[in-house]
Amino acid sequence: MAVKQTGIKIICENRKARFNYEIMERFEAGLVLLGTEVKSLRAGQANLGDAYATLRGSEVFLLQCHISPYQTRHHADHEPMRPRKLLLHGSEIKKLIGKIQEKGLTLIPLKMYFKEGRAKVELGLCKSKKTIDKRETIKRRESDRQIRREMKKR
Repeated sequence: MAVKQTGIKIICENRKARFNYEIMERFEAGLVLLGTEVKSLRAGQANLGDAYATLRGSEVFLLQCHISPYQTRHHADHEPMRPRKLLLHGSEIKKLIGKIQEKGLTLIPLKMYFKEGRAKVELGLCKSKKTIDKRETIKRRESDRQIRREMKKR
């Protein structure tokens, strides 16, 4: 699943997040990882399915992100579901604190990738979609497909 485009190697994406949440704003954050975690990520063994980010004091942590243990493991291996610290600028963290507490928004990881050799996570400041909004998304997608099919025929 690793696709290379302009120096960015995508490890995994959270496609459900784009369907279940309305993305208000995006942030890029670095990850604090162990050596075996980096090796597993280079092998593309990560899952953002149920992951989310939370604020603890003035720090941001990524929770429920699964990074599989490295195949050729040594005596020191990592825990697959451990909380991982995210690296953001202080001003970004202050901005997030205000928006999460006031508006009830959530931080959801959208994408995990390598940029210039460093592991990064794209976080989305998201608002949960209601069932009606999800249906509208499906209808819009189906109509776009139908239009593309008709254009292809002509």
